[in-house]
Amino acid sequence: MKAVSELARSFNNYLTDYTFKLKPKSLNEPVEYIMGLGGKRIRPALVLAGYQLFKSDFEYANEAAMAVEVFHNFSLVHDDIMDEARLRRNEPTTHIHFNTNAAILSGDAMLILSYQLLEKYQNTNPELFHLFSKTAMEVCEGQAMDMDFERAKDVSIDEYVTMIGLKTSVLIACGMSMGAAIAGADKPLVDHLYAFGKNMGIAFQIQDDILDTFGKEAQVGKRIGGDILQKKKTYLYLKSLELLSEEQSARLRSLFNDFHEISEDDLINEVKSLYETAHVRIHAQELKLVYQQLALSHLDAVRQSGIDTSILKSFAEKLLDRDA
Repeated sequence: MKAVSELARSFNNYLTDYTFKLKPKSLNEPVEYIMGLGGKRIRPALVLAGYQLFKSDFEYANEAAMAVEVFHNFSLVHDDIMDEARLRRNEPTTHIHFNTNAAILSGDAMLILSYQLLEKYQNTNPELFHLFSKTAMEVCEGQAMDMDFERAKDVSIDEYVTMIGLKTSVLIACGMSMGAAIAGADKPLVDHLYAFGKNMGIAFQIQDDILDTFGKEAQVGKRIGGDILQKKKTYLYLKSLELLSEEQSARLRSLFNDFHEISEDDLINEVKSLYETAHVRIHAQELKLVYQQLALSHLDAVRQSGIDTSILKSFAEKLLDRDA
């Protein structure tokens, strides 16, 4: 049985040899560009991993894995436009490299292509389209919530967890359960794998929040404090408002909601100091552990059915135990 990292490499080889055939060239080139920018390929690898639990010929699920990766990158193209982002994986974003209209249209084509890739399985697994459509809508809902939070004065922790579950986790859950379904797994096992993927995704995002503020730049691979500069209302921010004194909470709100003539470094340092005063990192780690253990409990339910889940357990623990 191949490790998730091996499955990611296998998918990357498949992607390298894959030919996108959209016409005209102006529609195809932006698709090839964003798909060629790299990435960890975790989502497609987990589609193959879900399949591999039940059958060894995991390459049969390559088109489903591609559907998930194409959809993911479609969402990145449109997110970058909405965020007015200029860089993606240290390269110009699609709308900067080409133009905004080309990026929008090619993104639309990628959404359609992701469904076309699933047509291979429609006779044997017609339920895939329903799951994929549900997931696609949920990702849009999560993005809308994330944008609403930027303007909202008050966001609850429950709302934040719901948002990251929709924006980040459901596509992971969808991919893993689709792989299992294509391999012919029984529905209860497919459902457990969906729950494993969703809860693992939530734990991963909380861990990412921690690393963004408390990680080391060399390990994280990006500037520390990016969420603070973008005034993102992450779990660290929301929980700190609960834990700090009234005066300290008011200052934290002011730093996120009001204009201050303050340097980026000073903003990061002051917010980080307030987070440390609240000891919020410990609370975030505890919440991450709750979702991590919940995810592993669903994986254990699959194991109890006689399925070797050691590869996925090892992957989840490695993913979620990154040093901060």
